[in-house]
Amino acid sequence: MKFRRQRIDDGGVNLTPLIDVVFLLLIFFMVSTTFTKETRLQLELPSAKGEVAVEQPQAIEILISAQGRYQVNEQGLPGGDVQALMRAIQKAAGGDTMRPVIITADANSPHQSVISAMDAAGQLGFVQLSISTQEPENAAKR
Repeated sequence: MKFRRQRIDDGGVNLTPLIDVVFLLLIFFMVSTTFTKETRLQLELPSAKGEVAVEQPQAIEILISAQGRYQVNEQGLPGGDVQALMRAIQKAAGGDTMRPVIITADANSPHQSVISAMDAAGQLGFVQLSISTQEPENAAKR
């Protein structure tokens, strides 16, 4: 009987499983890694240039102090909540929702107070809403 000799491999390393494992690790790290850039925003708030608004005698003016307290037509509110603000706006409007509403807020007033005043006027049906600004300092010096 004649037996064939088996061929002996040359002893090389098969790289296919190694490449598969590395590829799977690469996909895992790409999917699980989050790329967040944590920085602080440097904001420069805009200033408004334009013509000075004409005084409107029938306008409802909402003043917001730096502490977030409201005044409607220079009348202080007994309660500082949004419901008291809505009652004061209704009283000042006398049922006329076509009157313009001007919100004058201190530069340091909480943003939530301004949004609450806008929301209160919107819920009551006022559509002519404006926010008063001041002229920038360097433009005033010219």
